[in-house]
Amino acid sequence: MPPCAETSSASGTSLWRHRDFRRYLTGQAASVAGSSITQMALPVLAVIRLDATTAQVAWLAFLGQLPPALLALHAGALADRHSKRRQMIAGDLVSAAVLATVPVAAALGTLTLTQLMIVAVVQGAASVLHDAAAISLLPSLVDRSLIQRSNSRVGALFAVAATAGSHLGAALTALLGPARALLGDVASYLISAVCTARIQTAEPGRARPETRRLRGEIVEGLRYVRGDDRLWTLTLVNATTSFGLGLLNTLWALYLLRSLAMNATAFGVVLGLGALGAAAGALTAPVLARRCGPGPMMLVALAITPVTQLPLLLASPGLAWQITIGAALFLQLACAGAAGTTQRSIRQIVTTAELQARMQAVSTWLTSGARPVAALLAGALGTWIGVRPTLAAGTLLLLIPLVVLARSPIRALRQMPNPPATLPPDPPAARTSTPAVPSPARTDDARHDRALGGEAS
Repeated sequence: MPPCAETSSASGTSLWRHRDFRRYLTGQAASVAGSSITQMALPVLAVIRLDATTAQVAWLAFLGQLPPALLALHAGALADRHSKRRQMIAGDLVSAAVLATVPVAAALGTLTLTQLMIVAVVQGAASVLHDAAAISLLPSLVDRSLIQRSNSRVGALFAVAATAGSHLGAALTALLGPARALLGDVASYLISAVCTARIQTAEPGRARPETRRLRGEIVEGLRYVRGDDRLWTLTLVNATTSFGLGLLNTLWALYLLRSLAMNATAFGVVLGLGALGAAAGALTAPVLARRCGPGPMMLVALAITPVTQLPLLLASPGLAWQITIGAALFLQLACAGAAGTTQRSIRQIVTTAELQARMQAVSTWLTSGARPVAALLAGALGTWIGVRPTLAAGTLLLLIPLVVLARSPIRALRQMPNPPATLPPDPPAARTSTPAVPSPARTDDARHDRALGGEAS
């Protein structure tokens, strides 16, 4: 089939018949599930096995969040300069190797909190490298007309994978102990690396000389995002949303478990409802965007999000309020899934191929930088004015991204934007890349943002 025929039929192509997309999706979903195992087992290991204090647990969490804020811009520039698949594989292998040292040290009786903190930093840095390449690889695997559908599948599967990983992590921790439970995440990194290595679609060529200073490429990415009103608006929406949710999420579990006396079973059910909401929102995002327009749909989702926090602020202990909070979380993460996959798709569609990773890195840098600050602010406010007033402050902060989007032209966007103009294609003899949507006969999938519902970033 000629390349033009394949491209023209892209909108009718089934993503599940796209072998490279399946490999990409399988690898990154496994990685998301594995990360959820670590998020479950690592705090248990620190608290139960190593008797970590509250301050030490906080430092462990802070160090894990630090690499994205420090390295995201550099990782994005490297991904646009070099092979994205190789960068993803390298990040996976480094993460697997450093995480494997934990069960080994535990078996030898030499595990310390210092080692856990070093592992958190190294693994965080490797994940930044992987994620910067993973999210920017997707637009080169599928035709631009399929990007929103692809992000919809990715967001939904990641929500389910994160929940499944948390349950698996709890089971492995109970059966094997927290240290050996981390081997599940080690295996997930290896699965991700194998799946990425099997992707065959050629990446876009790089016209930029690799001798150019990395700092100059970072600045180019920052200017590119700042110079495009659509990209800048959505980036600000992501960053302000991340800050508000970061303040809320820091104290959310503590408030439910202690102030509202929610038991572990009810807490797990509430989290499960949230995961279902994130998956439902991601899957319905393309339909909602077509019927309502992507701009109005995102505006409504951002308007509903603060409202979903009201049951949390008004609740008291009891089954009725637990059900209400679970339903509110379902709605909140459905809005996050729908808006998140849509804004991600818009940014990927309007960005040129050579700047995909740096565009995403700017958003990751701002959103990741907001989270540690929000966590510190939540701790200070929670101590000073109390947990419930701090949650109310976080709810008010969620009005800021709504105002940012409402004041921008994106609020009236009725259809997905057109991709940027590209140079005329090379003659057939000189063409080296494969068509964007391969035929089923070809042998031809991201752990991008691991938050439920697919990224605010």
